[in-house]
Amino acid sequence: MNFTTNINGTSDGYCLIKSLDKKLNVKGVPYLDMVLCDKTGEINAKIWDYKKEIHGEYCVGDLVKIRGNISQYNGADQLRIDKIRHVTEGDGVNMSDFVPSAEYSGEMMLAQIYKIIDSMADEEIKKLTYSLIKESEEKMLFWPAAFKLHHAMRGGLLYHTLSIIKLAKSVCEIYPSVDRDLLFCGIILHDICKIDEFELSSAGMVTKYSVKGELLGHLVMGAMKVSQKARELGISEEKATLVEHMIISHHGDPEFGAAVRPMFLEAEILSRLDTLDAVIFEIEEASGSVASGEFSPRQWALDNRKLYNHGRKELSTKAKLD
Repeated sequence: MNFTTNINGTSDGYCLIKSLDKKLNVKGVPYLDMVLCDKTGEINAKIWDYKKEIHGEYCVGDLVKIRGNISQYNGADQLRIDKIRHVTEGDGVNMSDFVPSAEYSGEMMLAQIYKIIDSMADEEIKKLTYSLIKESEEKMLFWPAAFKLHHAMRGGLLYHTLSIIKLAKSVCEIYPSVDRDLLFCGIILHDICKIDEFELSSAGMVTKYSVKGELLGHLVMGAMKVSQKARELGISEEKATLVEHMIISHHGDPEFGAAVRPMFLEAEILSRLDTLDAVIFEIEEASGSVASGEFSPRQWALDNRKLYNHGRKELSTKAKLD
């Protein structure tokens, strides 16, 4: 944890509340038992003799500034909080310092996606794609792509989408028969209803699925949204149906949530690239969590495999820097 140690031995810092429980001590006096975190780690923290009117009210996902004393308890650091308050705009704190976040800003990634849309030659597909992204852009700037698996981070939805776009550009160069506009439309819109599927904390991380997310899922909701918008804009039914099919089939197999399997080339490419990007992300996360020469714990999302960190990423990174 990035705390500043003061001359008197107390520690100051900004933290995200990862968990919070209100409890009673043996005398029946309330206290708060919390886990605080930033990108460098986490620490258990307590507010003893908690009084709402003095300390304030807090929830999981709140950003706070604290002052307290760190001591050892059962072999681990524990923070006794003396002062706590909510972070304000004047603090100049960036949420990405406290939660897993995409390496690029949402604004930069969205600009890249708009650039792809602007390059589309088919005016109907261009209008459909632009309209749906424009009405969702405020949430897309920070929305995660998943609850727990690939790109489950702040800005993960745009990051995942942009990664597939980059892969698709090479595919289009190798196979000129691919309908570029249709493929990029499907990529940009394939997860558009993730913004309706999840409920988020104030920190921008998924807390649970929405009711619609549980009952319908983002594939069905995405196809419904495309159908409605196409009617509003007067887009031809044939083109709308192609895009709808790409959305409801992009999970590839009904076993993994697809309503149908991909039935034309661009739908198949989207499905394969979507899976490829997700798997690359998950393997990098798993192998990167252990030291070079070690195996990760088994990953249930990757056929219960252990992943090996061969250490060559560090070598290749150093070679690029040199």
